[in-house]
Amino acid sequence: MYSYIYIYIYIYICVLFVLLEYIVTFNGYYHNETRYKYISAALKSSGIVNWRILDRKNAASKYPSDFDVLFVDEFYSIKALDVLTDHPVIKKVSPQRVVQRNLNEYVNETENNVLLHKRSLGQDVKFWYKLNKRYKTRHILRIVPSQITKVLKADVLWRLGITGKGVKVAIFDTGLSVSHPHFKRVTERTDWTGDGDLDDGLGHGTFVAGLIASNRECFGFAPDADLHIFRVFTNNQVSYTSWFLDAFNYAIMKKVHVLNLSIGGPDFMDQPFVDKVWELTANGVIMISAIGNDGPLYGTLNNPADQMDVIGVGGISFDDHIAKFSSRGMTTWELPQGYGRLKPDIVSYGTDVHGSSVSGGCRSLSGTSVASPVVAGAVTLLTSGILAQGKVVNPASMKQTLLASSQRLPGINMFEQGHGKLDLLQAYKVLSSYVPQVSFSPSYIDLTECQYMWPYCTQPLYYTGIPIIVNVTVLNGLDVFGKVIGIPIWYPYFHDNGHYLDVTISYSQILWPWSGWMAIALVVSQTTPEDWSGTVSGHIEITIESANTNHTVKLPLRAAIIPPPPRIRRILWDQYHNLRYPPGYFPRDNLNVKNDPLDWNADHIHTNFKGLYQHLRSSGYYVEVLGEPYTCFNAANYGSLLVIDPEEEYFTEEITKIENDIAKYNLSVIIFAEWYNVSVMQK
Repeated sequence: MYSYIYIYIYIYICVLFVLLEYIVTFNGYYHNETRYKYISAALKSSGIVNWRILDRKNAASKYPSDFDVLFVDEFYSIKALDVLTDHPVIKKVSPQRVVQRNLNEYVNETENNVLLHKRSLGQDVKFWYKLNKRYKTRHILRIVPSQITKVLKADVLWRLGITGKGVKVAIFDTGLSVSHPHFKRVTERTDWTGDGDLDDGLGHGTFVAGLIASNRECFGFAPDADLHIFRVFTNNQVSYTSWFLDAFNYAIMKKVHVLNLSIGGPDFMDQPFVDKVWELTANGVIMISAIGNDGPLYGTLNNPADQMDVIGVGGISFDDHIAKFSSRGMTTWELPQGYGRLKPDIVSYGTDVHGSSVSGGCRSLSGTSVASPVVAGAVTLLTSGILAQGKVVNPASMKQTLLASSQRLPGINMFEQGHGKLDLLQAYKVLSSYVPQVSFSPSYIDLTECQYMWPYCTQPLYYTGIPIIVNVTVLNGLDVFGKVIGIPIWYPYFHDNGHYLDVTISYSQILWPWSGWMAIALVVSQTTPEDWSGTVSGHIEITIESANTNHTVKLPLRAAIIPPPPRIRRILWDQYHNLRYPPGYFPRDNLNVKNDPLDWNADHIHTNFKGLYQHLRSSGYYVEVLGEPYTCFNAANYGSLLVIDPEEEYFTEEITKIENDIAKYNLSVIIFAEWYNVSVMQK
């Protein structure tokens, strides 16, 4: 067993980390010579001689920077990390990463084959039909709109003179040809890969740019916007963290308004990347990013779309169904102790959308990398309209506008659709009358509302149950910085039995950039009559100080309570012994999966074990999630402890307690482990 583990650990390091290369992040921006002096002084004073700073030749090279890429000889690498980390000017040292983020274009192999053979005009008609398996079944043929802008009624804003003028849009992708006929305002093209090539060799960047600003044939939303093209992927779809960091710094210096990132990856622990995204939005850049194409699995959100300060976009079809490929929530940053946040933020069309082809003309693509520039184009159009009115817009106010104006899709839960479908015209109305404010995502908590509030609505609360945690994002449209005054307070409605609910709130004291969070833990009060059932309600108040004023906002809360179920019907899911994902080097359990050795979408009853959870609930069982050690639960309340694929070690006290629980309370322990060694089992 262990030989396999070590092999996969090595592969994972090779894929995600560039061996012996480190990103050294400083606590400020310095010129090349100054940064070199800091690193040189730290390393040479410790006797480390085999190192060098890698040269980065790009558009940002002549400007001060807050990082360097350092190569250190393997013999000195550990010592070098210790020395650099202790330096007062150096913030942190992180591994250089590669092949971490993917172009979120969904490839439908069947459709591609259809198009390929359809172009071959000499193919026999019967053969072509057989190839596409149309003889097996019949479908209602739906009309795919040729103009996405017409579907979202962008032409209404165009007639008002709102066309994207005055807005700088950064497109981080695979480049764009300067001679492409669809674009009239390509302000700047930059290459960050070192190839020296500015053109698009894949077609992905051209398509994305077209949805935002194409001026002919397949129109984009904001044809008069100023396009800043950042080529951050090679034609082999290779990219490095350092390329993004340089490009992000340059975007900040260029004071772009909107940035589209139709890419993503599972690794929210790429700290330099995450930090730089925060810095971008803190500087007023509205970032829109694709949520990922790892659906229909839950817990598969991509970074940076899963960050609070970023507008994360999922995909839908033109008949308003969630696209199968669109990644689902919840976020997994908070696991195993907490619970994930609501994402995606919003959804838009991402299936069979027409856009610019790399060779001219139009083609159709699917994926959240398509839905993202649809929203980015809409945001660009909205921004130009507001700037023309002499008003300002920031990442939080734009996000609040999109969420408040979106159309809720019926029968679809919040971890699939976020706040709903993009409504461009309604968003313009909301933004035109927008008053700076603090708001929540979700805007309310109703644990009785199905299907939208899945999974909360599928299981009522009861006394002695493990606390239910709802994680709420606090959006601050007042300013980039805010802080909580006092503490959030729960106000129960006594006329609606709110006093039967105990509410504990953890929260971020500081809101930066533009956002913070509240983790709301709900348990049934011990004062609740044993046989009582019904609904309870109240609200949470929180006061935010920002922009020299105090703003108090309310979060409505409603839940259902039932008497405690029989212990034989209560199952405790062990979440505590699952690693936080994505971990540093832990490989995927399935050794047959070669292309993605990281088991990154977490083990949780509401993510990759959603099917098991729904089966248990439909069979009459109640499933609770344990996010603490075994010493923290009362086995007298449960019939079974469910342990699936644990990775963390068990403390001696935990083992002793479980042994006692089995002997004293007849607690059943059900274990599913994917790692095993046959020879050990036979012994």
